[in-house]
Amino acid sequence: MAFEIKNPGLATTVQDQGRSGHYNVGIPQSGSMDQYSAELGNALVGNTVKEAVLECTYLGPVLMTDQDAVIAVAGAPVEVKVNGESRPEWTRLQLNAGDELSFGVIQGGTRYYIAVQGGIDVPEVLGSRSTYSLGAIGGFKGRKLQAGDLVPVGSPLDNGKLPEADTVPEEFRPVYAKEQAVRIVLGLYDHRLTDEGLDNLLNGEWNLTPVADRMGLRYSGPGVKWKERKQPFGAGSDPSNIVDAGYAVGSIQIPGGTQPIILHRDAVSGGGYAMVGTVISADMDLVARAAPGTSTRFVAVSQEEALVARRELAERRKNARAALGVGS
Repeated sequence: MAFEIKNPGLATTVQDQGRSGHYNVGIPQSGSMDQYSAELGNALVGNTVKEAVLECTYLGPVLMTDQDAVIAVAGAPVEVKVNGESRPEWTRLQLNAGDELSFGVIQGGTRYYIAVQGGIDVPEVLGSRSTYSLGAIGGFKGRKLQAGDLVPVGSPLDNGKLPEADTVPEEFRPVYAKEQAVRIVLGLYDHRLTDEGLDNLLNGEWNLTPVADRMGLRYSGPGVKWKERKQPFGAGSDPSNIVDAGYAVGSIQIPGGTQPIILHRDAVSGGGYAMVGTVISADMDLVARAAPGTSTRFVAVSQEEALVARRELAERRKNARAALGVGS
């Protein structure tokens, strides 16, 4: 079984939970930017969390299935169309052989996911089917989809058994707001900011710019100030430069003290910019849902609070799956 890509959309790629264990050699984890939405899309069609999906950015693809297929579209609000007729999002859908799936204009957020029973069946590379386009690794030939591609779909799991419910309840769907509060843990280099600089970071209003992709998201706002110092040998001349260090996923850099950048799933693993904070893991999906212009405030929390937030998100995922009648 395969999906024939008639029109690839803006940037449609194969993604799963990502490839871990290789960041130390410069290979990012990749994977779905909004892991929560991708997971619930998979749950709707009877997949495990590990099956690969299609991640669509802003403008979705037009595709045709060559066999009957069970799909679900989850994520940013968008009109879903089967043979030109509107269908609901966050709901399991039946496609017949020859049916065409397409999308209208996105109504908020940035990305949505096409899950199909059996998962997208491309070869695993370093333990993952995720696409890392910059390195031409994984996914469909290491790149975003193109017109004419035939994307293979795997066989249904568990004899094609589907969950009891066919729709994700409203209370478990993400909210795509124009304002966000993003929780961060300060460090490793927040001490390099002046008091005014730190105050601007935590109390200023930052707006997501159009310069936002899978590698990082850039924000505009009041800027920050760095403490003056004699730059050490090996660091650049700008106060935001350091001698090279490793970057955690979610790290916040502020080159030149003007525009913070949050490193996301395809980000490089190290470099010469100071990291003033790190977005907590529970809020990385939230960051991924932001559209350009989203007003953002960074809220400092402790590591203990970050761990509580992670447990709360895990509980929310468990409850969402239970509402569909599937296990954790």
